[in-house]
Amino acid sequence: MCRHLAYLGPAATLRSVIIDPPHGLYRQAWAPRRQRHGTVNADGFGVGWYAPGDPDPVRYRRAEPIWGDESFADVARVTRSSAVLAAVRCATAGTALGPASVAPFRSGRWLFSHNGVVNGWPSSAAGLAGTLPAAALLGLDARVDSALLWALVRHRLDLGLAPADALADTVRALRTAGVTGRFNFLLTDGQMIAATAAGDTLWHRRSGPAVVLASEPGDDEPGWTEVSDDSVVAATARCVRVTGLTSDERITIP
Repeated sequence: MCRHLAYLGPAATLRSVIIDPPHGLYRQAWAPRRQRHGTVNADGFGVGWYAPGDPDPVRYRRAEPIWGDESFADVARVTRSSAVLAAVRCATAGTALGPASVAPFRSGRWLFSHNGVVNGWPSSAAGLAGTLPAAALLGLDARVDSALLWALVRHRLDLGLAPADALADTVRALRTAGVTGRFNFLLTDGQMIAATAAGDTLWHRRSGPAVVLASEPGDDEPGWTEVSDDSVVAATARCVRVTGLTSDERITIP
């Protein structure tokens, strides 16, 4: 369910990152090529980006399909950023609809997206409530599995874990608690990108001074590398490091 991407590199228009690639996120809303679960991502879309000199990101979220928002293409044509996180949504059964349920979720300088599902939501996740401060539960963005997962990640970031470690530890904690599902995460602070491949597809490509992590390639040009399942990724425009979720193995792609 869902497709998402993150871009880091020289300032680029949102259109060039999201709309222009022939098989990019815009097209993946109705014609994904490698989506294993669901066929259409029409339950909303969201884009977050960073403006020069401002560490806190901007968000644009809608509950309608990305192709149904006539204004977005115009905004995307003239808006430039060196860091972008975007998603198109296929809603999990039993979760709330509306823009508050659409990624990216935001806290301070962080943007977060979840591509996947918590199986048996919401009863399956009831035991996780005790692992979070009351304020985190009261502050959930929406009644949706992704918002709870974001609260778990955010709690670990607040405790001082590095971004990739916060994602990996969240996945391990879910599995230890017996919570099953697909836990592909994207996280950025505008300076780096962290991600997990845990049950769904994830690819990356470095092109010159830019890096893209995405649920699937946006084109058929060379350079795309698929991330093995059960991996965590830490990426900058200079290198991509892939680590096993349950091991100390690290693969660095300069």
